[in-house]
Amino acid sequence: MRTSKETALTRLRDFLETEPLARGDRLPTERRLAETLGCSRETLRSALDELAAEGKVWRHVGQGTFRGPAPVGMPIRDKILLEATSPDDLMDARRRLEPHIAATAAERYLNEDRALLRRNVAAGRTAKDRAACERADDAFHQSIAHVTRNPVLIGLLRHFSSTRCRAVWQREWERTYRKVGVEEFTGLHSTQHQEIVEAIIAHDSEAARSAMAQHLEDVSRAMAEAGSSPA
Repeated sequence: MRTSKETALTRLRDFLETEPLARGDRLPTERRLAETLGCSRETLRSALDELAAEGKVWRHVGQGTFRGPAPVGMPIRDKILLEATSPDDLMDARRRLEPHIAATAAERYLNEDRALLRRNVAAGRTAKDRAACERADDAFHQSIAHVTRNPVLIGLLRHFSSTRCRAVWQREWERTYRKVGVEEFTGLHSTQHQEIVEAIIAHDSEAARSAMAQHLEDVSRAMAEAGSSPA
């Protein structure tokens, strides 16, 4: 007996309620989802269209279907890149690029940057919980880009920041800090932030590059040891 759109829609709603899919997570492929719901792919598409109209999912041809409303405020290509970025992808990009950004910041540092950089280090030192650690860390890394005064580098770190807001990254970050504790962020990681800042203030681009590289390697290792894939 052919499954009606209404039945498929009900089953799809139940699926979204029971499956551990957070906002921004990709749904299974149409083939797998149709098999799970016991309907045709044509019927599934009709049900997905209705949920998309309600803002429960968003879809893009060739990329898949994602939980939640479509991201706003960025071109569609950026949306797809954002949703398709894994924690491993993000950390790989950060390890390759942020040491060079720190080196550039050291070359272009002005005395007026000192207060911003040190304020962000201090915010990390006094973070009380995981969410505060995440905010402080994000603000610190974005501030390094601002010191370069290069709008492309600033935009790049802003994109990294947007990726870190995705549910999949947040789960990895929470897992990491459940294992290592907030104390590691307010201690070791904040000390590393301080070393990066002092190298930038000293206009020592090689030291800034090296300190940032070591910091990101340690973050990657902490994520891997907490149970995520090697970052």
